[in-house]
Amino acid sequence: MTRRERLLATMRGEPVDRPPVSFYEINGWTEAPGDPDPFNIYSHPSWRPLIDLAHNHTDCIVMRGVAFDGAAPDPMATRTREQTRHTEESHFTTRTIAAGRRTLTVRFRRDRDVNTTWTEEHLLKDVDDLTAYLALPAPAADIVRVNPSSVLDVEARLGDAGIVMIDTADPLCHAAALFDMAEYTVIAMTEPDLFRRLLDRFAATVLPQTEAIARALPGRLWRIVGPEYASPPFLPPALFREYVCRYVSPMIRSIQRYGGYARVHSHGNLRAILDDIAAMGPDGLDPIEPPPQGDVELAYVRKNYGKNLVLFGNIEASDIENLPTPQFAEKVRRALGEGTSGSGRGFVLMPSACPYGRVLSSLAMRNYEKMIELLGA
Repeated sequence: MTRRERLLATMRGEPVDRPPVSFYEINGWTEAPGDPDPFNIYSHPSWRPLIDLAHNHTDCIVMRGVAFDGAAPDPMATRTREQTRHTEESHFTTRTIAAGRRTLTVRFRRDRDVNTTWTEEHLLKDVDDLTAYLALPAPAADIVRVNPSSVLDVEARLGDAGIVMIDTADPLCHAAALFDMAEYTVIAMTEPDLFRRLLDRFAATVLPQTEAIARALPGRLWRIVGPEYASPPFLPPALFREYVCRYVSPMIRSIQRYGGYARVHSHGNLRAILDDIAAMGPDGLDPIEPPPQGDVELAYVRKNYGKNLVLFGNIEASDIENLPTPQFAEKVRRALGEGTSGSGRGFVLMPSACPYGRVLSSLAMRNYEKMIELLGA
């Protein structure tokens, strides 16, 4: 089978010659080791062997967002001011939004040697900030023309090496990210009516955009991020149903209406919300983190939910970086055994994330090689 055929057959629940393997964010196609930008960690020589390994031996899943053409101007733009400051080691971005008598401020930092963006100050600090934000004009919810080039261009390059996965956030992801985690959980618990207004505001654009993209790019794999914000211990299962299922279920239906496959992304604890996830009817679930990062074993999920769900996991990223290779190999063997035990729709061997420092250690490289070796990929 080609790598593309293997992935699509897995999503359809058809027999495959071996389980697919993905390195998640590291796909071997979109990293740019030749880019001299000093903030590009992949320019360090230690990354080149892993990028080549992913390119040549993994069943490549390349995540991509989708843009729109002809969108109406965002009414928030005229109220927003942005300032940037750069040093040799960090980039800083500050945005302020005029909201009635209040000025809402958010600050980000990107460090030279770390491939992530830190939020140093969140936009909304309390209920009064949230009320002021909700009083601002909302973006237009009109359906606009989808620009499919971000997906089609990568698919043309990939050929039979893999597939593109459309990456999108649910309303909860947009909403929760406006607060620090402590303030988010308090407001979500104590101000449910106000918080639902915030979710509805984002849903007014997220849901029609999902429908439009699914129609324009049918038959693709999707990843929906955000549900973990309402997983225990952050919120109780009743609020998972209110804040996730209510909004993600129609996203899943839109994707599937046009032959696509919806994969729900949720780190951490799953046991108390697995029935709710399954009830939404998605096609896949990731990353199914093993204890102690999560609270459920892969074997349990396969036995009780694997008939309808393709399971993606469940190698912990910290194990790739820290476990001696013989011990790491046992983790991989266990994941392969549990992920393919009995009957089920399918399994993709995949880590929960990837290293994000400038220098990839030789141990991490050996452990990535071990994943490929044990699968015979």
